[in-house]
Amino acid sequence: MATLFIADLHLQTEEPAITAGFLRFLAGTARDADALYILGDLFEAWIGDDDPNPLHHEIASAIKSLVDHGVPCFFIHGNRDFLLGKRFARQCGMTLLAEETVLELYGKRILILHGDTLCTDDAGYQAFRAKVHQPWLQTLFLALPLFIRQRIAAKMRAGSKAANSSKSVAIMDVNPQAVIDVMEKHQVQHLIHGHTHRPDIHPLTANGEPAFRYVLGAWHSEGSMVTITSEKIDLSVFSFEE
Repeated sequence: MATLFIADLHLQTEEPAITAGFLRFLAGTARDADALYILGDLFEAWIGDDDPNPLHHEIASAIKSLVDHGVPCFFIHGNRDFLLGKRFARQCGMTLLAEETVLELYGKRILILHGDTLCTDDAGYQAFRAKVHQPWLQTLFLALPLFIRQRIAAKMRAGSKAANSSKSVAIMDVNPQAVIDVMEKHQVQHLIHGHTHRPDIHPLTANGEPAFRYVLGAWHSEGSMVTITSEKIDLSVFSFEE
């Protein structure tokens, strides 16, 4: 048996191939897992659990089917879907986790998070993140009529795309010291995250010992997942057709 980790699917109606690939994954590979962890950005955007988008219902039903099959599903918010709430989580049957969560799996301590908090060199993004994660602002936004939230979200996505186009690749990647700091904070030798869309396994030193950072890839043209068993931790890609 194995525990699976995925992130950065960025599901949206405009990308039906990714949705189809995820639904196939939930109905196939994921059904043999001990558990499934989604480390943020499951959706390209999230403006509230009351959004009637048919895609959301389709995904909730598919995840609920997986959970009902006996595979628990857990979710950490990403920078795109940080407003995903308890109502939608209940529809999926999945459990919402803290932004930094430590797991005890097969004799290993593993820290999981989305990954955006590690990109500390991007001061502009971190300031924006601090602002939009204020509870009072989120409550105010979610109280707005749906059509106004849609307009605000569209403008924010356009602004984010424009801002990122002028940033260096290095600034938008994780800060090495931030990685070490969070691993030593939680006393772990294994860290799994997404966000940067740069799948790889990075060896490093933390807590005075060898450590590893596993970076999940985004689901653009193929799927990406980390698989943990009692023998190993593996990063792999797979076709949407599998």
